[in-house]
Amino acid sequence: MLSRKHKHILLKFFSMFSVVRGYNILIVVIAQYLTSVYILAHDLPLREVVLDVNLLMLVLASSATIAGGYIINNFYDSEKDLINRPNKSKLDRLVSQNTKLSLYFVLNFMAVVMSSYVSFRAVIFFSLYIFCIWFYSHKLKKMPFIGNLTSAILTITPFFAIFMYYKNYEHVIFVHAAFLFLIISMRELTKDLENIRGDLVLNYHTIPVVYGENVSKIMLTTLALLTAVPTYFLVCHFHVGQMVYFFYLSVFLLLIFMVLLWASKSKTHYLILHNILKFIIVAGVFSIMLINIHLLLNRI
Repeated sequence: MLSRKHKHILLKFFSMFSVVRGYNILIVVIAQYLTSVYILAHDLPLREVVLDVNLLMLVLASSATIAGGYIINNFYDSEKDLINRPNKSKLDRLVSQNTKLSLYFVLNFMAVVMSSYVSFRAVIFFSLYIFCIWFYSHKLKKMPFIGNLTSAILTITPFFAIFMYYKNYEHVIFVHAAFLFLIISMRELTKDLENIRGDLVLNYHTIPVVYGENVSKIMLTTLALLTAVPTYFLVCHFHVGQMVYFFYLSVFLLLIFMVLLWASKSKTHYLILHNILKFIIVAGVFSIMLINIHLLLNRI
């Protein structure tokens, strides 16, 4: 049996894990390594990529910056989360705001220190990234269009750090990025529909609040249809190996998404749509290994 003190420590750990969304950070770490191995540095030996200390520092700096971003976002959205996510908000509040802010500064400092191991340009990159996350959470998040666009860009920024490190400018990378950007943009807009109640109460000028649910649904449908463009090029014009089945699955899921979207009226409905998009993103991360299923064995 755990003592009361140990239970309290455990609860605080889970509270902070919830605030920084540790599961999301883990997915980003896996995605960065798989992207490096299978796409950005596919011509290098596996051991050289996996054991690259510079890559490790970039991944750790990204993780620290993202964790800090979730903390500052949680700080500014604490009132809205009480309305939209009351249960999660109760767990998050087990850690004081002062503790969260202290950890925020520590994580950002660690990110800058770790990036300094790679290069001065990496320090500038992560310093700007940290500032942009803060500015988004403080100002841009409440603006329609600009908030959604900024959030989508900030989400894929950690991959840009790896992209700049390897300096691989193959066209297929940009097409993959376009597909991911569209799915993330859909996810951000779906989250706005899901959280419309709290946004209305606290005067957040999101797209659903300013333009209504129907306009938001039209935009989501347009974004879903636009994913057909990068999907077509990835399936028909580039070698993606067995990952082609992921794109077939994503097309099927997006068709279901569009059907359910126009029948959705409640927070629960939008949560289901949000989870469909999250599944596509997570499945896409692990399906990177399907680009060449023999690559892992051949490059050890």
